[in-house]
Amino acid sequence: MNRWIIGARLRTLPAAVVPVALGAACAVNVPHGLGWWTGDGFWAMVGEGETFSVPGLVWWRVVAALIVSLALQVGVNYANDYSDGIRGTDDVRVGPARLVASGLAPAKQVKMAAFAAFGVAAVAGLAVAVSTSLWLLVVGVAAIAAGWFYTGGPKPYGYLGLGEIFVFVFFGLVATVGTTYAAVETITPLSLLIGSAAGSLACALLVINNLRDIPTDREVGKKTLAVRLGDKRTRWFYVLLIVLAFVLLVIAAFDRSLALIGLASVPLAVMPIRAVLNGAQGMSLIDVLAATGKLQLAFGLAATIGLAIG
Repeated sequence: MNRWIIGARLRTLPAAVVPVALGAACAVNVPHGLGWWTGDGFWAMVGEGETFSVPGLVWWRVVAALIVSLALQVGVNYANDYSDGIRGTDDVRVGPARLVASGLAPAKQVKMAAFAAFGVAAVAGLAVAVSTSLWLLVVGVAAIAAGWFYTGGPKPYGYLGLGEIFVFVFFGLVATVGTTYAAVETITPLSLLIGSAAGSLACALLVINNLRDIPTDREVGKKTLAVRLGDKRTRWFYVLLIVLAFVLLVIAAFDRSLALIGLASVPLAVMPIRAVLNGAQGMSLIDVLAATGKLQLAFGLAATIGLAIG
């Protein structure tokens, strides 16, 4: 397989696609009678029977938002590969091979690949910002900076146990809510709710990854949240994140009842939760990671359909 495809870690891309799909679904048939954040920068409350001017859904901006999300995910993957590689924290790994640590690619080339991916995200994001609100430029810069400094820079926050916050915010709330805003130039309470559900599942992926790496991360001084919480509490944190995603979906159904279609993905949560609570370790957690990715994808697909028609 091409080394750059390995480095891009294609299996992580659903984490970038799902929140964009959910955000687009939230933008379909935006209802009246709720509070909206508009490009003018204020909350507007619309009463029963009143109308609110909502632009038609602009699909090219949804596509641009998808490009931003995918490019950011790939950029973060390359950036982590580079930063962890030069620090030596990937020298002993249980998971998939990394480019720098395994010697598949020079560190400088991996760094440039990360910058190239971030550049693609920046261009696509700029197109959306110019056509909607320049405030999105601030969000874009924050997303790219957060992606780089997750494991990069002198004091990477991913080594301090703050990685889950980054994932929840940028691959949950920002990706979902940002897509809704790009599509119809408003932010709805529904998009915030669904963005939180998407963020919970994205965090669950990171938690399993870090649970698997607790022994090696401890050795190199990488204090992820999993290292700080310890094995047992990290396992229960994973379960909490999965359950929270479904609870938020049920709450969203009070706005759009067919969002409950997303509950069709519940059976896919059984295996990974059972494995985690039964103490799966090492290579066994790779299977749990894959199962969590499938759960996220199924949840996203089913919930997107329900929200769009609901």
